[in-house]
Amino acid sequence: MGRREDFVQIKLSESQKEKLKEEIKAMYMDERGEEIGIIEQMQLLDLFEQKLAPLIYNKALDDAKAWFARMMDNLDSDYYLLYKD
Repeated sequence: MGRREDFVQIKLSESQKEKLKEEIKAMYMDERGEEIGIIEQMQLLDLFEQKLAPLIYNKALDDAKAWFARMMDNLDSDYYLLYKD
């Protein structure tokens, strides 16, 4: 199966970005005891959005495909259970 050449970049809404920037800010304070500026928050979020989001998306697709395959196996076995002796 070929890959789509025109894969659309995953984009977050502005409200999602704001929430994630707050999470980044809180994580830096909790884990490192450091304040992180808005520019650094945006840079980290952009990096995650560009590099991490596609990996997570692809993993979700793989998980969905595996789940669907299991359901189809169940359907196949359930079908043969309907046979009469």
